Amino acid sequence: MSKTTPGAPAEAAAPDDQDLAAAGSQLSTAPVESASNLPGMGVLGWARWFWRQLTSMRVALLLLLLLALGAIPGSLIPQSGTDETKVADFRQAHGTLAPIYDRLGLFHVYSSVWFSAIYILLFVSLIGCIVPRTWQFVGQLRSRPPGAPRRLTRLPAYTTWRTEAEPEQVREAALALLKKRRFRAHPAGDAVAAEKGYLREVGNLVFHIALIVMLVAFAWGQLYRSEGNKLVVEGDGFSNTLTQYNDFKSGNLFGTDDLEPFSFTLNDFTGTYETSGPNKGTARTFQASLTYSVGAYGKDRKTIVKVNEPLEIGDSKIYLTAHGYAPLVTVRDGKGNVVYHDAVPLLPLDANITSSGVIKVLDGYKNAAGLTEQLGFQAFFLPTYGGANTAVVSQFPALDNPVLNLAPYHGDLGADSGIPQSVYQLDKAHMKEFKDAKGAQLRDNLTPGETMTLPNGAGSITYDGTKEWANFQVTQQPASVWALGGAIAAIFGLAGSLFLQRRRVWVRAVRGDDGVTVVEMGGLGRSESAKVPEELGELAGILYDQAPADPAPETPDTPVSPEHSEPRVVPAEGAGK
Repeated sequence: MSKTTPGAPAEAAAPDDQDLAAAGSQLSTAPVESASNLPGMGVLGWARWFWRQLTSMRVALLLLLLLALGAIPGSLIPQSGTDETKVADFRQAHGTLAPIYDRLGLFHVYSSVWFSAIYILLFVSLIGCIVPRTWQFVGQLRSRPPGAPRRLTRLPAYTTWRTEAEPEQVREAALALLKKRRFRAHPAGDAVAAEKGYLREVGNLVFHIALIVMLVAFAWGQLYRSEGNKLVVEGDGFSNTLTQYNDFKSGNLFGTDDLEPFSFTLNDFTGTYETSGPNKGTARTFQASLTYSVGAYGKDRKTIVKVNEPLEIGDSKIYLTAHGYAPLVTVRDGKGNVVYHDAVPLLPLDANITSSGVIKVLDGYKNAAGLTEQLGFQAFFLPTYGGANTAVVSQFPALDNPVLNLAPYHGDLGADSGIPQSVYQLDKAHMKEFKDAKGAQLRDNLTPGETMTLPNGAGSITYDGTKEWANFQVTQQPASVWALGGAIAAIFGLAGSLFLQRRRVWVRAVRGDDGVTVVEMGGLGRSESAKVPEELGELAGILYDQAPADPAPETPDTPVSPEHSEPRVVPAEGAGK
């Protein structure tokens, strides 16, 4: 089937490939490489060549891939800025790998020279990509779609028919139709030029800008982040100062002045558990009742903090991360004087909160030789004790039958040696066991209110009751909202750049030599998309109804030409070549 109607004016000019190439190239806002842009001799030429390579899309994608690959060792290898203890353990266990990792900076990946170089180059590449493309895109928005090529038959999608309607009427109808379909359309000589799909490039630019926002947000969050943990017993409080934390880590640019000024008191902790069925012992409710204030003279406020429902104060979030029991004990010396009275937090060992810890009494007592010794108690706490015939483990996490199992020691705790030690472990190197009447190690189970008397007038220890403790994690991520917003914008921008199609449509209507109007329609897309012929066919069908084809003279000797039927979009000759 021919692509032109018989009798239509023939064009003497050769196919204008330059017009077609120009029309296609204007659909893209990417910088165009030309022979004149090749790197010249000298420093300036090489600098220009390097800049073009750095700001190209393929280099940006390569840097993004390298950044993702570089983050892998930061997740698998212990990091010095996160957990110094694990780094020390790794060095001790891997004597050969540790020096290599040190030279490669794998113990501090995110602050290493090579990771910072990739990060900065990616940032510069994205900036260099976005700025020129943005200005070019703004220029395209301010300009009108270009006029129609001389030979619409060279376009990837094309159709034509003849009509008795006036050319001006056809162009007016085409202009109204295209504007109704949200094309940017305007008359251009004997044709109507229209363009659609600008949101594709908008999505592309949004995606790249969102990546920059994410990079800046991640860098800002890492440099100014802080994270600390604090164990608080019921009735005790916490002030957001560096000395109050049990452990604290922060970014390189974080200072103590960046801590939010607030304080809180743990009024009560409530935990409930399943009492029957296959999920017996599973936690149902974990919540901490707090009284908090902001600033030095802030008004006291009450709130409830639950798991995954933190208290937010400024840029800080206070999470409830753990819970346990703290037996309240009183230690007296041989004369009955109280030398220790406090709630001792113990660490859970299993799901039923069997807990262990140490009670250290530094004041101690005087032994038979008149020397002052210190006391230490190895403690196991069972919230629900199963009885003498059961193992020394709790049967249920709630306080149904609490028992405190104690084993006392005397001697030197090593607290004055200058070597740091855990408050949950007992150094027995210089400690001796208390013996019972049979010469065995003294050990006893105490219920609330019961007392263990130590031999040789060393005093006694009383289990007064049980408090609960909660561990709070205080985090400060100043740019987390920006990072989340950048991630969401990047997803939508990428979706727009992938699924939206930018295309152009031209409608030409001219008077033929025989006085009949010839209508031509052509479409061009940025990529070969099936939507361009389909959309052009739909537009042509609507326009055909407003400007129907000219009926052929019906005589026995003149058959009806198939060109006089409704328009059908056909592939253009040479399209895609």
